[in-house]
This record gives sequence, C-alpha cells and structure tokens, in this order.
Amino acid sequence: IVGILYAKDLLKCFRDNRFDVPIRELLRPAYFVPASKKVNPLFREMQQQRNHLAIVVDEYGGIAGLVTIEDILEEIVGEIQDEYDTNEEAYWQPIGEHGFLVNSRLDVDSLAELLHMELEEEDADTVGGLIYSLLGHVPEQGETL
Repeated sequence: IVGILYAKDLLKCFRDNRFDVPIRELLRPAYFVPASKKVNPLFREMQQQRNHLAIVVDEYGGIAGLVTIEDILEEIVGEIQDEYDTNEEAYWQPIGEHGFLVNSRLDVDSLAELLHMELEEEDADTVGGLIYSLLGHVPEQGETL
C-alpha cells in the first residue's frame, strides 16, 4: 500500500477537468498500525491525528485488514446506521416457518444472529464466501448444501 486515495480528491480533479493527474499525486499517506494494538490507544491516536482509517499490519508485515473510527465506535456502542449502510433486513426474508431466503452478501455474523447459533468460520465474511468455502466451488443454481 503506497497511499490512500480519497474519493473527494479524485472527484475534485474531475470537477476541475484535470483528467491527466497521476493517481500517485492524489494519494494521502497511509496510517499503519500493528494488529496487536489495543482499541483504546488506537482510538485516541486516530482522533488526535485526525485519521479515520488505519491499515492493520500483521506480525509478518502483511496486510491484515483495515479499521475505521466507525468500526471502533460500533464495537463500543453497537451498530451505527448511516446513509451509506444498507438495511440488513433487505438481505434476508423468511420463507415458511423454518426457512430463510438469504442474499450471499449478508455477513456471517448477521447470519449467525439470525439463526441463533455460532458460526466459527474464519475464512469467510459473507454467506457467499461461507458457502464457497464449504463446497469448494461456486454453487450451481439449484445445488443444495
């Protein structure tokens, strides 16, 4: 990761008809944090440095993911719905007494909550990813699991 490209910086170029600007010139410095960093000090640092996004690095220097101020706040106070969040209930609907029709983009944690069970799947974040990891291939239409 060589930097972070903010949509507002890119859109500003489009607005100003500056289509020849190299993306590298628009990049902002990335803020890297170790995966072992505790949430409280990370939150304080992000506030002080006015960073809303941090790249999380594992013990080998690989990218483990990213964390935002919103992620940290949601861990403290619970889910925060904003104009960019989709309604999770739109990702599933009940079918009959014991069934659900589920969108493959529903996250695994929400599926576990919906089914009132624990799902210990570390390799998948979404229902689609979970099904793929269980089957080992993209399912065909009508295939059962």
